Amino acid sequence: MARVVCIHGIGQQYAGERQLHAAWHPVLADGLLRAGAARALSADDVRCVFYGDLFRPPGRTLAVQDPPLTASDVDEGFEADLLLALWAEAARTDEAVLPPDARTLVRTPQTVQRALNALSRSRFFSGVALRGLVLDLKQVRAYLCDPAVRGAVQERVAAAVTDRTRVVVGHSLGSVVAYEALCAHPDWPVRALLTLGSPLGIRHLVYDRLPEPGAWPGGVDAWTNIADEGDVVALVKDLRPLFGDRVACHLVHNGSRAHDATRYLDTPQAGRAVTDGCGL
Repeated sequence: MARVVCIHGIGQQYAGERQLHAAWHPVLADGLLRAGAARALSADDVRCVFYGDLFRPPGRTLAVQDPPLTASDVDEGFEADLLLALWAEAARTDEAVLPPDARTLVRTPQTVQRALNALSRSRFFSGVALRGLVLDLKQVRAYLCDPAVRGAVQERVAAAVTDRTRVVVGHSLGSVVAYEALCAHPDWPVRALLTLGSPLGIRHLVYDRLPEPGAWPGGVDAWTNIADEGDVVALVKDLRPLFGDRVACHLVHNGSRAHDATRYLDTPQAGRAVTDGCGL
């Protein structure tokens, strides 16, 4: 029964609980060292909730690549709007990305293709195939817009939290999952929420789709939000205007992998949040 429950973000459909645990536990332990924790967390103290398989096409194996998605597969509405928001943020933080202009106010297939082309030149999406980016958009939409998917993910979180759990960590879309789970279960004994590279502050697309926008996450005593200035997914770095001044917001530098969960987890800011929440 874990003291720390971790929830991953998008793009993990070909991973698994044990793979994520093997990657996350060591860097989280390093974060505790950076924070000067008096005690360490054992492997059994950390549990990773996995829901990526819900986005994995049926009948496929790990050896098969993502489906051959293109710009034409980006649906109008939520997916196109999120793509344009990411484009604007990438242009703000990366001089290699040409910014959108007035023509992008009209959502067309050409606009979507321009956005994908622009993002492919950014440092943030370096190495991400176009089909992977389109699939990520669809995963975010599926969670936020499909009650069945949302419910299935939330069931897995609820099954992982026990009377011993004191900290919930959410990365990327997982931060939305974590926030909603804590709001729905104020009776949980969780003391601290740690969100990393979070899109919770994106108005209309994410924030306004929360069951209780702006609410404090359940019965937690502390909420720490950490973002890299170049993290395009964490479009709004400071969550305090939306969720209140009790949120402790920190900016960190993750190098070329701005959104990487492991880069976030080994920071002293993350270590301190977990240390305080667990009473280490």
